[in-house]
Amino acid sequence: MEVRAVSKYLRISPHKARLVANLVRGKKVGEALTILKYTPKKSGRLINKTLRSAVANAENTQTMDIDNLFVKSIYIDEGPRLKRFRPRAMGRATRILKGSSHITVVLSEK
Repeated sequence: MEVRAVSKYLRISPHKARLVANLVRGKKVGEALTILKYTPKKSGRLINKTLRSAVANAENTQTMDIDNLFVKSIYIDEGPRLKRFRPRAMGRATRILKGSSHITVVLSEK
């Protein structure tokens, strides 16, 4: 059995979020939550929230045992970019692309 949770349109670049996602991939849920709790990055908080949502889905809809759950896969997809402009020298402007992410967490039982 698998259960998943998705968070969309999060205002963090996918590259930054993947650094934290690699820490918890393949770990047991309790261990992953502990790692994310003490990770001093913004993406740690966002992935923690998505992981907790997946655990709640497993508990309420699939009636799975939480102690046997592990993070089967976690992937960060690129969302739409916000396009902004910054003034530069001699009346020019430079485009700034602010990234967003979609986080998907898939849990499974051992």
